[in-house]
Amino acid sequence: MATEEGGPAPVENKTQKKEQKPQGNKQPKEQAAQAEGATGEKKLTNAELKKKQKEEKAARRAQAKTAQAAQPTSQQGGPADTKGGKAKPKPDSQAHGQQQQHAKTPQRAAPTTAAAAPKENKPTVPDCFSHLSMARRIGILHADKDVHPAVLALGQYMSHFEINDSITRLEATLRAFQVVLKAYTTPHGSTFSRHFTPHVLNPQIEYLTACRPMCFSMGNAVRWLKLQISKIDIDLPDTEAKKLLRESIDNFVSERIQLADLVIEEATAGMIENDEVVLTYAHHHLVQRSLLRAKSDGKDFSVILVEDPFERIGLQHAKNLSSAGIPVTYVTDFGALRLHLRRASRVLVAAEAMFSNGAMYARAGTSDIAVNATDLGVRVVALCETINFTERVSIDSLTYNEIDPGRCTDEEFRLLFDTTRDKFISVVVTELGCASPTSVPAILRKLEEL
Repeated sequence: MATEEGGPAPVENKTQKKEQKPQGNKQPKEQAAQAEGATGEKKLTNAELKKKQKEEKAARRAQAKTAQAAQPTSQQGGPADTKGGKAKPKPDSQAHGQQQQHAKTPQRAAPTTAAAAPKENKPTVPDCFSHLSMARRIGILHADKDVHPAVLALGQYMSHFEINDSITRLEATLRAFQVVLKAYTTPHGSTFSRHFTPHVLNPQIEYLTACRPMCFSMGNAVRWLKLQISKIDIDLPDTEAKKLLRESIDNFVSERIQLADLVIEEATAGMIENDEVVLTYAHHHLVQRSLLRAKSDGKDFSVILVEDPFERIGLQHAKNLSSAGIPVTYVTDFGALRLHLRRASRVLVAAEAMFSNGAMYARAGTSDIAVNATDLGVRVVALCETINFTERVSIDSLTYNEIDPGRCTDEEFRLLFDTTRDKFISVVVTELGCASPTSVPAILRKLEEL
């Protein structure tokens, strides 16, 4: 009995356990399948879940920004707080304080009422003028370490046009080079004549040229200075070599600049006659000194001063002449140029340079005056030192010129100089005497012989 009652029971239990075990392993999969069938969605992997979370986060941010931009500015002086989807009202005291602050500072209005920022005009150079140079305001910190402080200051003056005409720039440059010479010491194992030019003088010249293009007189003086340095004996002590070179610079300034201006001043003053009407343009120290010299010689004449329309530098010139007792008619522009030229008996202009073919390089506008004066039969007298003479040739104003850095934008563009052909110039007054413009090559040959 015991065997019949208890025998079959263990067999059934084992069978049931075997059947229940695989059912237990299949239950999670069946549940997942049932859940998937109920929701209609597929189970996502970890990477897909992260991607979905990022997309939902980006969507919430975009929605919040859109809601914040669409929401009007509150009376408390700022947009309502949309964080968490609810606006946080501010206390009455805080709102009242902010209203008073906004009443005192109306410039902090809504962005819609703010004034538009002014458009910045960046320097632009047309392609047809890309070969021309322009002054650049180079910071002192960007200069070469070998540039002397005196030259650094001079470069800043030139780039800001505080020192403008060619002769003034030339004299200031030579004086700065004298300071450089005084502070120079030849390194051990080198000679003055071989070390000074490449390692000391050239960095000064490069910096000045970078600040503003070198004028013709400066180029002539630099070539002369390098020639003088090359002539110094290598066995000559440094102190004597520097003293000799500084004395040479003094003589050069005295003869080629100061004495030359004095001779030109006397010669021009001698041309002016009583009751004559002299027309001049803008301002140049040679023209002003010549007119004042003629007045001091006891001559009675009047002056018509045509102003540069872009640079109002002739007004002080007119005041100086008027204070000396010279009647001056100040003309602000070229509007009635031919009318004033009919009254004039002579035109006095100063040249920045004279080309080998007799053309004159001068302030922009000089060519207009010379052409109209010649057409009306009025003599045009050009004043120029021989240090400004060059062997180069030019027949137009685009071969050699300089761009005005202050008027180089999309709205306006201007060149600082123009070129006047020799047929529009009656005579050129130099320290070597009066000559025709076509005599420039002969004067250059004579200067080489001196």
